[in-house]
Amino acid sequence: MTDFTLPELGENISSGDVLRVLVKPGDTIQKEQSVLELETDKATIEVPSSVAGQVKEVKVKAGDKVKVGQAILSVEDEGASGARTEVSPKSAPAKPEAPTKADAGRRATAADAAPAPQPAKEKIPDVQPDIQATNQSTTPDKAGVKDPSVGPQAQSGAVDGDAPSRGKNVVDISRGARAPEPAAPASASPELPPAPAAPSVRRMARELGVDINQVVGTGDGGRISIEDVKAYAKRLVEGGSRGGAAQAEPLPDFSRFGPVERQPMRAVRRKTAEHLSVAWATIPHVTQCDLADITGLEELRKKYAKQVEAAGGNLTVTSIAVKIVAAALKVFPQFNASIDLAASEIIVKKYVNIGVAVDTDRGLLVPVIKDADRKNIVQLSVELAQLSEKARTRKIALEEMQGGCFSISNLGGIGGTYFTPIVNAPDVAILGVSRARMEPVYNKESGQFSPRLMLPLSLSYDHRAIDGADGIRFLRWVCEAMEQPFVLALQG
Repeated sequence: MTDFTLPELGENISSGDVLRVLVKPGDTIQKEQSVLELETDKATIEVPSSVAGQVKEVKVKAGDKVKVGQAILSVEDEGASGARTEVSPKSAPAKPEAPTKADAGRRATAADAAPAPQPAKEKIPDVQPDIQATNQSTTPDKAGVKDPSVGPQAQSGAVDGDAPSRGKNVVDISRGARAPEPAAPASASPELPPAPAAPSVRRMARELGVDINQVVGTGDGGRISIEDVKAYAKRLVEGGSRGGAAQAEPLPDFSRFGPVERQPMRAVRRKTAEHLSVAWATIPHVTQCDLADITGLEELRKKYAKQVEAAGGNLTVTSIAVKIVAAALKVFPQFNASIDLAASEIIVKKYVNIGVAVDTDRGLLVPVIKDADRKNIVQLSVELAQLSEKARTRKIALEEMQGGCFSISNLGGIGGTYFTPIVNAPDVAILGVSRARMEPVYNKESGQFSPRLMLPLSLSYDHRAIDGADGIRFLRWVCEAMEQPFVLALQG
């Protein structure tokens, strides 16, 4: 018998909600066959089996929340002997094909307790004096934002009621001595997804009072380094020195005033709440607004709409805006950046990927159009239509929502005049598009008013990376590119 456990789902994805179980006891399954439909905080995915054989037990059901490493199915291997003799624990192979949940927990505990193979002790940075206060009063930033992320992110599982942190043997820095590590029960560790970190990194996290599961790794495959742990601890201390993140006030008992109904937050809505809360609390936002005269652009859009439809897309203001913004990022590279406060650096990206917010029945999703600067408006229109359809029908893949540099949110199809979009960290800017309307505009040459179709635009940006003058220059460039498409060909 082999337990099939939930595998790694993607960067910063530690859990998900079961939508459907695609197999039942008695079914025979093959490797790579989909056995579970899972909704994560970023997308709906089908989970393939890594084992083959006959399903003996299904350990989850629709509506359950499952975590990476949790047992999903018990499967009798295809290669089992005809007698089906059960292998005793003593004779079991040292490295089974699919480790059980308890085995994973024991290995994680052993790895945490193992001595670090590092050549020399590293000094803990300047965060040490504040470690005790951090442990007591600071809540880890789960969005990871990354994360974007988001943490993508952000991004993890503590909001879902995870077990407490692995690091329970916090070092008393003032004495320089380490408290003995209590033996953890084998049943406790499997509740936590395994963090990709070496034993020495785990020890550093414990000594700093940091939950290793909340640290976003910058190494290959999201692997966590000592520098990642230090940077995370530094952010916690800095947050504590500023009074920490704002804590929500306790809610009153609403049932005293009338009937209420409690509804669980879905994965997408929960992650959106976490990600935007962190972005709003950590990014000094500025929003600037302007109007673009798109009278001529609208005529061109209608003229070529049929041609784009024949190619399989829709020629919309959004797809045109994607092309214009992609060109603007070449002219204003400071908008195609991210801030690394821990390293005191600004990361300027040499690629242009544009995220477009899509309204779905599960909440807001942001598919990313890769290499938008290398595609024409017809290609962008087709790809945008395809990604939007995937997002709404729950077919979009995780990698199709990662790697964005700048975001666009168009609410014009619903209505409104202006709005203040929240920067989609780790981006440094986002463009909001509202509904175009006819307005009388004064013409200096003729001295008369004439009706013009005006499009309201709202640019929000991170004031740590972008100054106000640069913000309005960027927005003016976008407006002029919409008003005079030749500007796009000339400068973009």
